[in-house]
Amino acid sequence: MPPNRDHLSENSPLLRPHQHSADSDDESDPHIYRTPRQPNLKNRTIIWSTLTLIFIFALVFVLCFQHLLSDAALPWVGTLPRDPMLAAFAILKVAPVIDGHIDLPILIRTKYANNVTAVPLQSRTPGHVDIPRLRQGRVGGFFWSVYVTCPENQKEDKDDFTEASWRVRDTLEQIDVARSLISKYPDTFQLAVSSDAVVSSITNGKIASLLGVEGGHQLGNSIAVLRQYHALGVRYVTLTHTCHNAFADSSGNPVPLHNGLSPFGRRLIDEMNRLGVLVDLSHTSDETAIQALNHSKAPVIWSHSSARAIHDVPRNVPDDILRLVGKGEGQKDGVVMVNFAPGFIAKPGNASVQAVADHVEHIARTAGRDHVGLGSDFDGIPGAPEGLEDVSKYPALVAELVRRGWNKYEVAGLTGSNVLRVLRGAEHVAKELQDAGTEPIYDLYKARRDIPRGSGI
Repeated sequence: MPPNRDHLSENSPLLRPHQHSADSDDESDPHIYRTPRQPNLKNRTIIWSTLTLIFIFALVFVLCFQHLLSDAALPWVGTLPRDPMLAAFAILKVAPVIDGHIDLPILIRTKYANNVTAVPLQSRTPGHVDIPRLRQGRVGGFFWSVYVTCPENQKEDKDDFTEASWRVRDTLEQIDVARSLISKYPDTFQLAVSSDAVVSSITNGKIASLLGVEGGHQLGNSIAVLRQYHALGVRYVTLTHTCHNAFADSSGNPVPLHNGLSPFGRRLIDEMNRLGVLVDLSHTSDETAIQALNHSKAPVIWSHSSARAIHDVPRNVPDDILRLVGKGEGQKDGVVMVNFAPGFIAKPGNASVQAVADHVEHIARTAGRDHVGLGSDFDGIPGAPEGLEDVSKYPALVAELVRRGWNKYEVAGLTGSNVLRVLRGAEHVAKELQDAGTEPIYDLYKARRDIPRGSGI
């Protein structure tokens, strides 16, 4: 029985096939031929002309009347705010700081006896670093330095470095401190063991946490120890600290022992290249740095060093070595990450954010703006420059460079993308070596007598 139409609404689908008007077609009837509808060219022309005029007007306004926009509106048109500090925050929002060297673990060792449960990183700490100040400073990542001191019983001019010093044990404790703090605050920190992991951490709103060993003396004269540190997440090793070691000479002792790298040190760099562990040249002698630049297949870093031409101390990098850093013939890609230690920045009483910017600019002029970064050494230095008192103050340095004409891309390189490029470069070399079947290095230190000799050097 057909439906009673008196009970159907005008919108009922049952009515639609039976409703016709003099000027409408039955679109559901396949037997009816219809002439294809032609587009309304006049309407389209009007719409596109209007949109084009709006675009031209907006472009003219941005180019000619940009000065009428407020600082708050400028980022919406792809321009930095005029105020340098607002510009700094705008840049750091998308290119946060990746610091090459922060010594928080050694502060935990000396202040809290490595008792991670007693460390209140969510509130203000006695040093330069805690979570609130890291967030204020727009920090996206940093290398946790798992540093321990040079052996006290070492006589560098006579010693063969074989006397037990417990430095491997101590380093493992510092790795444990760093990893435990990262795990304690999972909403803030994320362990990162690759460049991709750094980017992922930052994208997820975490502070990417990498590990760095600050001195070859922490390896116990063993390349096998390097492999185990790498397995625990270490992604750079500083060849020396303030003491010579079995691998290389330090800038901390003016009397050379190896005249740069030892043969064993060259083998160490070979294994670092194979693993993807960055070669860090801070603290090394000039001869060590030059030889390492020539020997390494992968890019290198100075995790916390400044410019000797600006302040003449051995820990800073001289111009002749800066000129070896780059992508041209006879150069090695790398990044020099500027140290904030007042004694490395200026004469007593003169260390300031402006003085640190002078070091940044000198390295940028000499090696290129693609080869400079930030390696504050916070929590490993007794004081800090005026205006850069702790990790909350990085924006002040960025603002100073904006005043000096740095654009947002150059600043982004300084704050993090330069060191990320170098880390990716080391990863690329490691993959090539491993894909080519390069074997691990099992050479033994020549002075060891506790293990049967194989083909050691």
